[in-house]
Amino acid sequence: MSASDKETRGTAPAAPGRLIDALSEALSRRETRSARRRLTILPQETVDFSSNDFLSLATSPAYRTRFLGHLNSVPEGFPFASGGSRLLDGNSAYAEDLERFVADFHRAPTALLFNSGFDANVGVLSSIPQPGDLLLYDELIHASVHEGMRLSRAGKRVMFAHSSPQGLRGALEAQIKEDPKVHQGAKNVFVVIESIYSMDGDVAPIKEFIEVVDELLPQQNGYFIVDEAHATGVFGPRGAGVVQELGVQDRIFIRVHTFGKALASHGAMVLCGPETRDYLINYARSLIYTTALGFPFLASIRTAYELLSAGETQPLQGQLQRLIRHLHGRLATLRTSPSVLFEVDHFPTSPIFSLRTSQPRQLASACQQDGYIVRAIMPPTIPEGKERVRVCLHAGNTEQEIDGLIQSIQSWLDLSGKQMTKL
Repeated sequence: MSASDKETRGTAPAAPGRLIDALSEALSRRETRSARRRLTILPQETVDFSSNDFLSLATSPAYRTRFLGHLNSVPEGFPFASGGSRLLDGNSAYAEDLERFVADFHRAPTALLFNSGFDANVGVLSSIPQPGDLLLYDELIHASVHEGMRLSRAGKRVMFAHSSPQGLRGALEAQIKEDPKVHQGAKNVFVVIESIYSMDGDVAPIKEFIEVVDELLPQQNGYFIVDEAHATGVFGPRGAGVVQELGVQDRIFIRVHTFGKALASHGAMVLCGPETRDYLINYARSLIYTTALGFPFLASIRTAYELLSAGETQPLQGQLQRLIRHLHGRLATLRTSPSVLFEVDHFPTSPIFSLRTSQPRQLASACQQDGYIVRAIMPPTIPEGKERVRVCLHAGNTEQEIDGLIQSIQSWLDLSGKQMTKL
């Protein structure tokens, strides 16, 4: 190695100053708007009111024991890495059996494994809508759906008001008036929603949406795509989701269930018909051109679904609902000042609570200093003017921890009220 090599080894490659200046300016603009994102590491002694581990499976002894049993059950030399994409060397009998198991649990014809919910939504939305088709989507739909729609060949994308059957009706009626082919069935119409929304925690009126589409599209060219990410494990029979709770699974074209939230795993599955599954294998680039999940990830998904299927998570669902009612009641007792904006948004039975305030960072910081981890949610994650502190409950939380969180919130409200009075 030459002297010059030794001098430069380990240093970052030189970059044009103009580019770095542009990146820095963009970050500074976000800093000014209090919207700059940063990676953080949580102290172990804090109480989790932030993560999506709704059933607390990530720390469950039953989950850990069963998962380790799967890992230790394979013979010596069994590959833990997949070794490639599903279409090359990354497929396995274990993966295909897992897909059948999950499909049967969700009463779906077939299932197809993706590396994440983001990949699943991008793969579905970017490939399935055909040229000229119409996409109708909820205004609060996840960023992964927006990314998939951006790559889509669909002719038009139209937003409708959040969780509003009347909003969907108005949007669809306008498109029918503009283009008779929509009503005639010559164009496919995709309605894209979530069953439970990650920031507001509300449950979509899926049955009402179905009624609107069936009325306005008698040629049966309306197709629902439902993201069940935040419902999986929490809602429905044995945690099967909102769609199965409503019994409308046969009316949904595609369901996306993700495993990185309540199921303490990684990855996602698209539930669909066999023709759709085969089409995705051929055209979904987020599936085709990525290394498949390795055996440990498949085993973790299998572990979660075995617990769901055996009904072992139902007591956790019940405990979670008891804690939801407790927190809902305690939030109603908070004393607020007219000088401090503070509103609680909560959909009954949802583990996600939204504490709306003009000072979300200050409230979150006060709770964190007391050992309760909650997060301030700011634009662009949510619309301007919708800033809030997001609180997520878990089956492993306790009423005492909830009472402590309420005390922290009340202390902050009292202090903020006094400060505003002085002004």
